[in-house]
Amino acid sequence: MRKLEEIIRELPENIRGPIYEAFIAFRDDIILKETREIKSEIGKVWEVIKEIAESQRRTEQEIEKIWVAIKELTEAQKRTEQEIEKIWNAIKELAEAQKRTEQKVSELAEAQKRTEQEIEKIWVAIKELTEAQKRTEQRLNELAEAQKRTEQRLEELAEAQKRTEQRLNELAEAQKRTEQRLEELAQAQKETEQKIKELTEAQKETEQRINELAEAQKRTEQEIEKIWGAIKELTEAQKKTEQRVNELAEAQRKTEETLKKLIEEHSKTREKLEGLSHSFGYFLEDRAMKSLPKILKRKYNIKAVGNFVRDYFIINGEHAEVNIFGKVKKGNKEYILIGEAKSQVTKKAIDKFLKKCDKISKKFSKETIKVFISYIFPPGIKEYAEEKGIVLIPSYELDL
Repeated sequence: MRKLEEIIRELPENIRGPIYEAFIAFRDDIILKETREIKSEIGKVWEVIKEIAESQRRTEQEIEKIWVAIKELTEAQKRTEQEIEKIWNAIKELAEAQKRTEQKVSELAEAQKRTEQEIEKIWVAIKELTEAQKRTEQRLNELAEAQKRTEQRLEELAEAQKRTEQRLNELAEAQKRTEQRLEELAQAQKETEQKIKELTEAQKETEQRINELAEAQKRTEQEIEKIWGAIKELTEAQKKTEQRVNELAEAQRKTEETLKKLIEEHSKTREKLEGLSHSFGYFLEDRAMKSLPKILKRKYNIKAVGNFVRDYFIINGEHAEVNIFGKVKKGNKEYILIGEAKSQVTKKAIDKFLKKCDKISKKFSKETIKVFISYIFPPGIKEYAEEKGIVLIPSYELDL
């Protein structure tokens, strides 16, 4: 009994109070009183053995109800353990989801949802365990009420014994029959004592079962405590993940701001470079317009007719800019001269220049002399331009 009391004292605060009160009532009202009353009333039982036997039958029925209650409590405990196993399986799945959360931040919301569902299952399991505990307390209360009824019946038997003693003088003539009856009652008493012994053993088994249930309850609480520890760790990991996500979001925001600034600076740089490119281009064009007549005359026997100009032409509804344009003669034949001035020359620029020359040539219905002026012509570019019939003039030949 002392061991049972120690086990109850180790239970959690929220269920220890009701169980401990039931235990005290059980100990005082059932065990101590039952032992004391049996010893004090043992001499009176001989006269009222039939009523005791009837009371014994009701006691056995109450014990059977107790066993039914214990069986229900055992089934509830098994269901609780099954629910805990399900919870552990769910927590394992939640841990895997957490790993995937750290790997894929985009799946964080779904993992959080599964975590909340598993926590809800835990609360449902705890609620079921609490309901089972309430049913146990109700059964113990019923047992206490049955014990009270047994004590009341014993008091009634004691009163009947008093009346029997008053009538003993009147029953002197029936003494022989009474003695015979007492022998029968003695035999019944032996059987009753055997029943009491069996009930005592059953009571011990009941106490042992209660101890086992208390130990199982303790293990259940330990498992629940482990579950809460795991949930706490997962919550901390979740917080760290959210913190890392926030840090990544902040870093992303700073990166985007820096990238935006770089794009703006790059845009400004491109505008400046384009301005410089146009400046260099115009500078080359101005020098070429002054120097080309002499260079063309000296190197290619081409004579300028009038001044060279920079101009725009409308061709098929589109404006075409010409860096250098003018009329020239080679021998007795007149041509139009189309020139392009660039700081750097590429095959793409040459192909674009050739398309422009073809359009302008068709507009004036005259053959063209194509001229390209640049600072330098790489070997591959030079060969490609000469194959297309373009006159290449390096900038160093131009007058300053």
